[in-house]
Amino acid sequence: MLKTVGYHRALNPEGIISMEPTLVIHSNDIGPETVLPQITKAGLNIKAFGGANTIDSAKLLLTELGNYFGVKHRSDSVIQKMEADLKLAAAALQKINPADTPKVMIIHFGRANNVYFVMSGRNGVGDKIIALAGGRAARYDAKGARQISAEAVAEANPDIIIATDFGYDQMGSMDKFISGVPGVSLTNAGRNKKIVRFEEHDLVYFGPRSGQNIIKLMQLLHPDAHVQAQ
Repeated sequence: MLKTVGYHRALNPEGIISMEPTLVIHSNDIGPETVLPQITKAGLNIKAFGGANTIDSAKLLLTELGNYFGVKHRSDSVIQKMEADLKLAAAALQKINPADTPKVMIIHFGRANNVYFVMSGRNGVGDKIIALAGGRAARYDAKGARQISAEAVAEANPDIIIATDFGYDQMGSMDKFISGVPGVSLTNAGRNKKIVRFEEHDLVYFGPRSGQNIIKLMQLLHPDAHVQAQ
């Protein structure tokens, strides 16, 4: 198993260099700002790939990876599976009553800054996945996304809160999350104990598992609909 080099926005360049990698791959969102110049100066072989903020850009990224590593047949197969899963998710969404569209907020613990912040309400990937799973993103009007505002969370008043895995697990239970994260206890989600745990990385980017993840989230947002993956 490879050693970890830390959180991607708080990397230690010396740790990366000490591993003597033959290739360093990144997605143009690593930090701090000094890390890339330092590992470049050390003479490491570095390759950047684009992000995957849309379904189409995820397909392009997979194609680029397949071409770069000389396994285009494998990337083509992954894309075909991704497209099939997304079709299943779209078909499952058609079975959800449009009138039953809960207001959903994603609350994430940022390990780089050691604070909880809202990861939805700004038309990012998380909001798009919420919509594809039969929800609508709660509007979060506080400025910035790095420090949670109890007042803004309460005002947004989501019906369901998605807690990303690390932050939820850090609290230890749903009750502790509701009482310990600012503003959550004042929302419909907190009062009705509608907190669902979800993997952070499955909400930040689109990728090969997006169709499966959308159905998984749909099952959490609409437990009475008995949505099943085929």
